[in-house]
Amino acid sequence: MATLTVPTSKADAPRVLKSRAAGKLLLLALLAAVLAPWAAGHWPGATWPHALTVHLDKPLSTASDWVIDNRDSHPLFLYFFGYVSNAVIWAVRVVYLTLLAAGWAGVTAFAALLAWRVAGVRLAAGTAIAFLACGALGMWVPTMQTLALMVVAVLASVAVGALLGLGAGLSDRLDRALRPVLDTMQVLPAFAYLLPVVLVFGIGVPAAVLATVVYAAPPMARLTALGLRCADPEVLEAVESLGATRRQRLLTARIPLARKELLLGLNQTIMMALSMAVIAAVIGAGGLGDRVYQALASVDVGAALAAGIPIVLLAVVLDRVTAAAGDGGTRPRTIGWPYALAVTVAVALATRLLGALDWPAGGTLDIAEPVNRAVDWMTAHLYSGVPVVGGTADWAGHFTTWVLDPVRDGLQWLPWWSVLLIVAALAWLIGTWRTALTAVLAMAAIGVLGVWEPSLDTLSQVLAAVAVTLVLGFATGIAAARSDRVERALRPVLDVFQTMPQFVYLIPVVALFGVGRAPAVAAAVVYALPAVVRITAQGLRQVDQAALESARSLGATGRQQLWQVQLPLARRSLLLAVNQGVVLVLAVVIIGGLVGGGALGYDVAFGLAQGDLATGLVAGAAIVCLGLMLDRVTQPTGRRTEKGV
Repeated sequence: MATLTVPTSKADAPRVLKSRAAGKLLLLALLAAVLAPWAAGHWPGATWPHALTVHLDKPLSTASDWVIDNRDSHPLFLYFFGYVSNAVIWAVRVVYLTLLAAGWAGVTAFAALLAWRVAGVRLAAGTAIAFLACGALGMWVPTMQTLALMVVAVLASVAVGALLGLGAGLSDRLDRALRPVLDTMQVLPAFAYLLPVVLVFGIGVPAAVLATVVYAAPPMARLTALGLRCADPEVLEAVESLGATRRQRLLTARIPLARKELLLGLNQTIMMALSMAVIAAVIGAGGLGDRVYQALASVDVGAALAAGIPIVLLAVVLDRVTAAAGDGGTRPRTIGWPYALAVTVAVALATRLLGALDWPAGGTLDIAEPVNRAVDWMTAHLYSGVPVVGGTADWAGHFTTWVLDPVRDGLQWLPWWSVLLIVAALAWLIGTWRTALTAVLAMAAIGVLGVWEPSLDTLSQVLAAVAVTLVLGFATGIAAARSDRVERALRPVLDVFQTMPQFVYLIPVVALFGVGRAPAVAAAVVYALPAVVRITAQGLRQVDQAALESARSLGATGRQQLWQVQLPLARRSLLLAVNQGVVLVLAVVIIGGLVGGGALGYDVAFGLAQGDLATGLVAGAAIVCLGLMLDRVTQPTGRRTEKGV
């Protein structure tokens, strides 16, 4: 009797069954075939079922009322939060009065000498020019107010972040516990946690400083933990073999070996604190942020630019100084600290004796009027009526009608369970089943919170903005990677775009495109574009040169080298660019709620403006869930990336 032999070779199986991605999709399809009819039968309709919604309005309103009623009498507020508030006010006042006592010449001299100390003469000259430009723009006093607040906020952020990072770097359990907390702190929009901070501390400097600390501390914590965990094990073993205690190993080996990560954490903390300068102005921070916020309210582009430029200059100077300090171990010291302090004191005393502590009134340059005239001209000639191409208002209208509305309506038309299925498929294809489960639970939490439709509206804006950002960012990044001249020309432009406060983008965008969802998308594209360009260019430039030489030797053209060698080998960097683009776009689309973006951004802004804790926090929690879901479906695990699945 003949025996039937079933071929077991993988080569004999259908090609589609050999694909791991196809297997995942097949399993999801079988699961959907079973669960979808059951879900549709129990909860018909496209929107999230009311029976699966948890309403938090009452408990959050009760908590808000309790805080308001007990803020002036409860011991927790009198003897803890009250002391914290007083300490913050005292610290900011001391720094601010010190800056004023040093005068514009003393502050400029100290900043220049500090830059000279860590980086040399060129950065010192640039630092001096930056501070002088702040005064020339008529923003010296607001700049000192912002600098005082930022000094206190950065010091507090560094202290909190370093302590958390120290614990996470030495304890696996604490590292696992802190990771979701830090993720939430970074993804939660600033507007969402301004409201509880204001409820506890009231409008003013303490609330602004503490909100900045919440926003700026996570990078320091993450990089501190990373530096401690990545310390060279051979050095640690050598120190341990010499009989060093655990404390001695930490102080003499781990922390010195993590110097670069610690200074990078300081750099990132400063950048994030400065990005909060404008947002903190909403709750009484004052300074440059208040000027930008007032200009936004009156759509005064010139005034916003005059206040935004000093923020950019401060960010660029502090970025360069801290970056240079990270490489300072191999840099020859040009001047000593005693000399720098002595020169600063001498300059401050000289200006005080001359009665020239304040910036001279005749040394200011008014750029607001010419900038506003230029904007008025652009608005008059570009807003509408442009032959053939139409005006910017027409572009915004067409983009809303042809892109934003169809994407939003399509997402809201889909049954809620199909949205969860699509999220699961995308997350599982690019990651693991744990990634897919996290993404699905995050998306389901949005429905449970009762903000399903506004979240899909926000998601439609994010998807449209990310698509535009990636097209422009990849094209520009490829050009920068293939041409040193293009990269040098783009570098200062990208620096300005990355350090400009988010609010500043909204003002010219509103002037050109009007109010609505399209301006919010345009501002998000401008804000996220620099990061995508930089990561793309860096990834393409770091491709193995041996692979490129091999392709050239085989006669590959420049286009073939790009598509067949550089882009595939830079896949990890390109996926990181997508991930960062999504995160940055989400941050600005939320702020776009102030200019007609609507959806979750409007709910967060409304909750802050009206003191409505329930509306603001629920929308903020939904944004966190949306950000977590988008992160999981755009950031693959290392194993999947290497296999190319």
